[in-house]
Amino acid sequence: MAATSRQAASVSPDAPAPVIVAIDGPSGTGKSSTSRAVAAKLGLSYLDTGAQYRAITWWMLSHGIDVRDAAAVAAAADRPEIVSGTDPADPGITVDGADASGPIRTQEVTAAVSAVSAVPEVRARITELQRAIAAGAPTGIVVEGRDIGTTVLPDADLKIFLTASPEARAARRGNELKSQGGGQVDLDATREALLKRDAADAGRKTSPLRKADDAIEVDTTDLTLEQVVECVVTLIEEKQQAR
Repeated sequence: MAATSRQAASVSPDAPAPVIVAIDGPSGTGKSSTSRAVAAKLGLSYLDTGAQYRAITWWMLSHGIDVRDAAAVAAAADRPEIVSGTDPADPGITVDGADASGPIRTQEVTAAVSAVSAVPEVRARITELQRAIAAGAPTGIVVEGRDIGTTVLPDADLKIFLTASPEARAARRGNELKSQGGGQVDLDATREALLKRDAADAGRKTSPLRKADDAIEVDTTDLTLEQVVECVVTLIEEKQQAR
């Protein structure tokens, strides 16, 4: 699978040393919003690894690959070209040259992404891409996902694990769906779907969702986005000053 990233940044001689930040956690904890805001505030690159798994899942569905057939998914894992943007203001993602930012967020992709993500060959290819992007970020990068601190970037300068109650996560996901024109959202069903995704991600054999031993846990249940961002920014600045 050809895989590249779109990056453009200039580094000031007085800028802090590049810092690699891994932000993990289950869906609905605020990973994406927090990571993008933190990266923008500190002038760092940003990578949504979940979008990459959604992108390869969308490609599989679009090309008639049976996502329930692990062998078929594995055989096709090398075929799509995925290009990830790393600008927190407009990250974007393309698959075989086509903008996939919208298509990867459909319910069909959401329902299939756990199965595709669990295939070792898929994880190997996407992990390779993620490591290359992180290594090439000139000012440092905030990478968010589910196995960044444990598998993808175990030597990250700072690891953060976001958590939140199932109720808070369901409410946030419901608001997100409404903002995308989804209409009325069944919060109980949303909560159950999130818990089902948690179980699938935590139970997979390859790179399961779990908190790294050296990660700092931040419970976002009762915090505003601004408060979470400020907390993470402070942790990063403290890390930079200590280096």
